[in-house]
Amino acid sequence: MGSIGTGSPVDSRYLEPTAVIDSDNPAVKEYASETVEGAGDSAVDKAVRLYYRVRDDIWYDPYTPFYRPEHYRAGFVLERKRGFCVPKASLLCALGRACGIPARVGFADVRNHLATRQLIETIGSDLFVYHGYVEFHLNGSWIKATPAFNAQLCRRHDVEPLEFDGVRDSIFQPFNRNNQQFMEYVADHGTHADIPVEAIVSAWKRAYGEDRVRHWITQYETHGRLRHRDFLKEDVVKG
Repeated sequence: MGSIGTGSPVDSRYLEPTAVIDSDNPAVKEYASETVEGAGDSAVDKAVRLYYRVRDDIWYDPYTPFYRPEHYRAGFVLERKRGFCVPKASLLCALGRACGIPARVGFADVRNHLATRQLIETIGSDLFVYHGYVEFHLNGSWIKATPAFNAQLCRRHDVEPLEFDGVRDSIFQPFNRNNQQFMEYVADHGTHADIPVEAIVSAWKRAYGEDRVRHWITQYETHGRLRHRDFLKEDVVKG
C-alpha cells in the first residue's frame, strides 16, 4: 500500500500497469502527457483534462469487439479511437495511472442509457450489463468519472453531456432534457484493478443468451465487425 495526497492508504495496484490497462504503453503515456501539458501539479486538474479528452476524442461505439483482453487494452482503444463504455474506461484509467493518479474501474448494470432501437434489438434487452466507469483517487477520496458518451452523441440523443470537476461523482443523469427517465442503475459489480474480461463475457452470456453472444463473436471473427451496424445512423429511442 502507498499514500497519495492526504496520506490515506491507496493500494499500489491502482498505480501500476496491468495486462489490459497498459499505462506503460508509450502511446498511452504520450497521449496522457500531451493532454495534461500545462496543468501544473494538480491531480484534479489533470484528471479533469484526461476525462474530457477521452469523453470526446474517443467515439462511443457499442459495436466494437468485446471478447478478448486485447479489445479492452488502452493502447488498442487509443489506436481505434472508438469503443463502448468499458474500453473507454480502460483507457481513462490507464491515462490516470500514467500521470501518477491512482485509478480503478467500476462496473454496474444499467437500464435505458442512450439506446437506439437497433441496439436494443441487437442485444435483445434494454439492460446494459457491466457498464464501465472510472474512479480516481483525488484529495483523499475515490471520485467516479464516466467518460462513455461524447458530447456530440449526447446532443443527438437530447441529453446533456456528462461533466466532471474532479470533486463530485460524475455518473449518468436520471433524466434527459425533456425530463424523461434516462438512466437507472440496477446492480453494482464493484471496482477492479484490471478489466475482468471473463466475468464481463460470462455476464453477457447470462443476460443476452449464449447463442446471441456466440453469434456476435462469429461475426467479428468472420467480418471484423457486426454486419450492418452503424450506431450514428440508428434510430434514437426517446424516453
